Amino acid sequence: MRDLQQQRDGRASLTRRWMRSAVIFASAAPVALFFAAPTLTAQAKPGPDRLSIADYLDWEDVRDPQLSPDGKQIVFTKAWIDKINDKRESALWIMDADGSRQRFLVDGSNASWSPDGTRIAYTASGEPTGTQIWVRWMDASGASSQITRLTESPSGIEWSPDGKSLSFSMLVPKTESWPLEIPKAPKGAKWTEPPRVVTSVSYRRDRQGFTPSGNTHLFVVSANGGAPRQVTSGEWDHSGGRWMPDGSALVFSANRIPDEEYSWRQSDIYRANVATGEIVQLTKRNGPDGNPVPSPDGRYIAYSGYDSTDATWQDASLYVMNADGSNPRVLTAELDRSPSAMRWDAESRGIYFIAQNEGSSQLHYVTRTGEHRQVTQGTHMLSVTDMHAGMMVGTRTTPDMPSNIVRFDPRTPQNITTLTNVNEQLLAGKKLATTEEIWYTSDDGTRIQGWIVKPPDFDPSRKYPLMLEIHGGPHSMYNVGFSFARQDHASHGYVLLYTNPRGSTGYGSAFGNAIKNAYPGKDYNDLMVGVDSVIGRGYVDQSRMYVFGCSGGGVLTSWIVGKTDRFAAASANCPVTNWLSFVGTTDGASWYRNFEKLPWEDPSEHLRRSPLMYVGNVKTPTMLMTGVNDLRTPMPQTEEFYEALKIMRVPTAMVRFNNEWHGTSSTPSNFLRSQAFLRSWFEKWPESKQAMN
Repeated sequence: MRDLQQQRDGRASLTRRWMRSAVIFASAAPVALFFAAPTLTAQAKPGPDRLSIADYLDWEDVRDPQLSPDGKQIVFTKAWIDKINDKRESALWIMDADGSRQRFLVDGSNASWSPDGTRIAYTASGEPTGTQIWVRWMDASGASSQITRLTESPSGIEWSPDGKSLSFSMLVPKTESWPLEIPKAPKGAKWTEPPRVVTSVSYRRDRQGFTPSGNTHLFVVSANGGAPRQVTSGEWDHSGGRWMPDGSALVFSANRIPDEEYSWRQSDIYRANVATGEIVQLTKRNGPDGNPVPSPDGRYIAYSGYDSTDATWQDASLYVMNADGSNPRVLTAELDRSPSAMRWDAESRGIYFIAQNEGSSQLHYVTRTGEHRQVTQGTHMLSVTDMHAGMMVGTRTTPDMPSNIVRFDPRTPQNITTLTNVNEQLLAGKKLATTEEIWYTSDDGTRIQGWIVKPPDFDPSRKYPLMLEIHGGPHSMYNVGFSFARQDHASHGYVLLYTNPRGSTGYGSAFGNAIKNAYPGKDYNDLMVGVDSVIGRGYVDQSRMYVFGCSGGGVLTSWIVGKTDRFAAASANCPVTNWLSFVGTTDGASWYRNFEKLPWEDPSEHLRRSPLMYVGNVKTPTMLMTGVNDLRTPMPQTEEFYEALKIMRVPTAMVRFNNEWHGTSSTPSNFLRSQAFLRSWFEKWPESKQAMN
């Protein structure tokens, strides 16, 4: 940010810049009027050598690489933004295993090679409607066939070992019947649509709305097409269907118990005979077991889970059992990190898996006897999506490198080859922000990890405005992956601080569970000490510090403004502000379990932990941004806090994002608006109340 003399000299140019940027708010005219006057603290428009918000519309992404069984080709998904229709699109591309000859293959996603490598199965739009399963021949003809005609969307597609069938999961709707003795509508009458009858505990889900009655079941269908056959049955959901190597059965996770909807964190591993539908339960402990992966020789099944606990966070361990469910044993008890993307080596001697730790993700390996080692090293977010003939493919991203497809041999993991560079031309000639990892000691001695994002051409002798960014969850992990949003803010001259306070994942079960019945609380202390740590480095203008976050970050932001006025402005996005009204209106009943007592037994904890109860202390100008369709942190949570701030005459604005569920950035144009609204609000408040006092 420029000094006062520069601000005065630049008033005219800033006014012109503001007028040009006002078009981005055209779809929210009443709020745009609120922001009409520019302030002298607005950040300079990034030059051509900086990443700009306009570049986002040309941004591309790659994901889910799948290696052909012979190791010679890779099918992957490439995603981009449809600027005209304001949505994200994707298609399947193919390249040689060395990254050469990258080319479009077919519209669709979720590609999976057949065992012999002659075909790929994938999903794409089809008849009669919605998503269908397709099979494409990988010979010169390149013929594609739609093999399903489903009324519901399939997921979890997997080839049978002989390549003759495909398994998938799909909802089987259930019709609720409630006969009423009322007169029939007269011919031509236009009666009101009948009411929706709800009888289940969980009846709606964010990004879906009201969920239809029914259960998810496993199916098989011929790879040549035809009617799918339902394998599982009963009024339970079934997920994660994986073929046993002999093709006789599918293993999956479910919670096939009476009154299943009232249980919490409970599931087991089952095996279903594909021919007869007979189901056998393989695990029988109290706690969640899932993600079953059979070994190539068919003798073992790896899976993840943990013993039942009332902890708000518990890292899972990797287990293995005999194929019949006998002799279950834990392999990673000492790791205290949750495994994901588990896959056996070809000899069935051990399992590769991904684990997140301290802002990064790495490949690990554990033998059937529990000998564990970390395979990869480095400051990166690494995934592994496929493995054949000793070669692995996945994606990798770092603070200054967007996600790209990589290939490596786990025997020489230090040699990771990057196969794509989809944003190379867009980033050419751009100076990016730099990211510095920090560790600091919180008020009670707990060590906390964070990162400082510094603008291009950073000068430590200058004073910069600071943004504190807070993650949601609260059980999640900020990481070292590339962030377009942070690069955009930094290109406008902001220093950003993002941290993993207590409650974050990637630091073990005790660290994640430290906020049990104390959220917000200890995590607030961790954040404030982090801010002080950055201030101590001498380049932060303490009068121009700002704070924002969405979801759990919105909770903490609305909590922060009730506890301190050190920030010049705040943006509490998609927040929870009143736990009493939240627990019964969010999309699921699990939040009732995050308090010692039910609210009708004793509401004191709900009130004590609600930011709304401290709104009388708020002096910080606080904006709120929430999607109008949000079912995770519903709009009334925002409205309660907004109205309270208005009554207290605290400067505020409520920005209601159309076409958004939880969050404000799933629609491309809304990502642009989220970035612009945030900076516009902060620029309106160039000095904190604390600094003015």
